[in-house]
Amino acid sequence: MIAQEIFQWDEIYPTYEDFEQDIRKGEAFVAEIENQSECASCKKIAAVYALNKECDEAYKTGKWQYRGNDYIVVHRFCVNPEFQRKGIGFKVGAHILEQAKRDGIKAVWLDVFSQNPYSQRLYEKLGFETTGYADWRKGKFLLKEKLL
Repeated sequence: MIAQEIFQWDEIYPTYEDFEQDIRKGEAFVAEIENQSECASCKKIAAVYALNKECDEAYKTGKWQYRGNDYIVVHRFCVNPEFQRKGIGFKVGAHILEQAKRDGIKAVWLDVFSQNPYSQRLYEKLGFETTGYADWRKGKFLLKEKLL
């Protein structure tokens, strides 16, 4: 993101411990792609993300259409730079929505940095709608929701 002049993540967030906690709780997910150029069975990490029901206090300012208990929040979704701008983010995002729907989830929530046009476009293509804003250390974040 820094190469694209998006200064959303730094040494303060996310931390190694954030990812370690995602893994320990079973909330971390990895999307892999077979890498035929290296070997027949080699895979590369294409994207990672976490899913849970945790959200910052600032999420309370969102005008969420769905307010029941059957929701999930996407955290730390990132695509390996090697696979960016190749549709991987959309495919993984669509997979998240499909899996959530199969699991009986009624809505998916997330936040997106207002200075990250790539993520904003991705979530718009996936059908997320802005429900509000949060002001955090790095600036303004859009709160987004997708009803399933």
